[in-house]
Amino acid sequence: MIPRRHGGKRPRRRPWQELRERRRKSVFLLPSLLTTGNLFCGFFAMLLTVEARYTEATLAIFVAMIMDMLDGRVARLMKATSQFGVEYDSLADVVSFGVAPAFLLYSFALRDLGRPAWFAAFLFVICGALRLARFNVITGSTDKRYFIGLPIPAGAAVACSVVILLQGEELTRWMRLSVAIVTYLVALLMVSTFRYWSFKEFDWAKRPPLHTLLIVVLAGMIVATKHEVFLFLVFGGYAVSGPVRRLVAGQTPAPAPSDVPGKEYS
Repeated sequence: MIPRRHGGKRPRRRPWQELRERRRKSVFLLPSLLTTGNLFCGFFAMLLTVEARYTEATLAIFVAMIMDMLDGRVARLMKATSQFGVEYDSLADVVSFGVAPAFLLYSFALRDLGRPAWFAAFLFVICGALRLARFNVITGSTDKRYFIGLPIPAGAAVACSVVILLQGEELTRWMRLSVAIVTYLVALLMVSTFRYWSFKEFDWAKRPPLHTLLIVVLAGMIVATKHEVFLFLVFGGYAVSGPVRRLVAGQTPAPAPSDVPGKEYS
């Protein structure tokens, strides 16, 4: 008598196992959804720029920055990091923090200056893309306390702060030339070797609560009264902090490789 084989059927999966697998897939999807939101904000900023709604366009880029901060942190928190997420995030950053701010600056102040103007906008884009490519290559081999070159979101923040500062003003030729010079400088700072503080060593939780409260209240008061000046001073000051640090501290030796690479502001 030939025994019957029972190898054709797979054991039935229990409902809690299927629920766990669905939950794991949702966890891996969440960082990509945040990156998609980042990309959408960059695209939406360009649509607003076409309609000459420059203030709303800067707001869309700032929202993209928030989503760019969240996607990496959520991925690490949920242990859902992947090479696909890293590459997707870089592509989204090129649009949101490279193409969108450059198009915003060109439409707002540079289009009447001719060929040097659109070249400045293009240089902003290509330097931002090169900054991201270099970041992906050297991640994990540099001191995590510092960025090498101005991060591309910070460059986009400088561009947005310039637009907010000059919004409503009658732009003269000298003002437009000043915006073009700022665009060139920010683009070159992104591919420079200046070190910028990454704020990873700054722990708000360990600071005295009174000091933290005073800083938050003071920042809120300044933003509420002169937000356009405050944003320009903060982001512009961060952009020049790299060259100033080089002049004050001099050329520092190369740091030891970092043990935990993680995702940073690119």
